[in-house]
Amino acid sequence: MINYDEAIFNIDIAGGKPSVGSLLISEPFLMDDYFRHSVICMVEYESDKSSMGFVLNHSTGISLAELIPGITRQEPVPVFCGGPMSQDRLYYIHTLGELITDSRQIAEGLYIGGSYEEILQYVNAGYPVDGVVRFFVGYSGWSRFQLDEEISDKVWTVSRNISTENILTGSGDNYWHHHVKSLGPEFRGWLLHPKNPQAN
Repeated sequence: MINYDEAIFNIDIAGGKPSVGSLLISEPFLMDDYFRHSVICMVEYESDKSSMGFVLNHSTGISLAELIPGITRQEPVPVFCGGPMSQDRLYYIHTLGELITDSRQIAEGLYIGGSYEEILQYVNAGYPVDGVVRFFVGYSGWSRFQLDEEISDKVWTVSRNISTENILTGSGDNYWHHHVKSLGPEFRGWLLHPKNPQAN
């Protein structure tokens, strides 16, 4: 007989060790507005220094043209909330590699930053955006040892299942569910938990 309480509410699973290019997947009961059902791509990580990443799946509901001048593309380009820090700055992760001067590789086929002018030229030329480049306001940051402590406290688990085919497409809870499924059967309880446990 299945113990549903154990299957649904047991989140005591080893979190793993983060690295640049790995993903942090939030445990299902995390209720923070910025990090609930979040999947974060790590772009900087050192345990004894500060670390930095971007929430990949929380849309702001705002388009790029609403934020910055010079966007002539007719199709709206969504902007995502990368986290609570420096929300007055625009960031971008992409798969364009050396096509964007000075971009920095963070995983195989995945890059951050590079020439602002070139990324806007790419957008305005009408080339594909979904799955290729994702824009963010703000980022997620941790002080020295903070992220390791949160992983030890089971706030996050670490995934290295990064595929450039789907990392920059999709959003919301469905995106989180997809990446939880990729972690394997031991995480299936995460997919069964009630959306609001206090309501049950």
